[in-house]
Amino acid sequence: MSTRDRVVVYCDGGARGNPGPAAIGAVVLDPTTDPPTELATVSERIGTATNNVAEYQAVIAGLEAARELGARRVLLRADSQLVVRQLEGKYRVKQAHLRPLYEEARALLGDFDEVDLAHVRRDDNVVADALVNAALDGV
Repeated sequence: MSTRDRVVVYCDGGARGNPGPAAIGAVVLDPTTDPPTELATVSERIGTATNNVAEYQAVIAGLEAARELGARRVLLRADSQLVVRQLEGKYRVKQAHLRPLYEEARALLGDFDEVDLAHVRRDDNVVADALVNAALDGV
């Protein structure tokens, strides 16, 4: 098994105002090292968006980064309970503007042999959160 066969993706999205200036952050980690090795990061502004749009775009960017690394198994961690539960099929996608993002994320999840989705507390998602704030602050 290559070290990139299995990765952990932490992602976060945020908007200052809802909607407002928004950004995404994601970090892809190799969980086989101690501490986990950072394989890829995403930190970028996405224009004006809602928090939920930013959260979905962060998931998409994180999954795309994992796919580009050749990962076959992905553990996706996000602090948006709404997005995680929608992707798990536990919550319906009620907002029409989120449907295309949901469908894109579900299609990306289908690219992996194994997927483990989990909602994490914000305190457990500090790297992705910092990437969002760095993009918003222009750092």
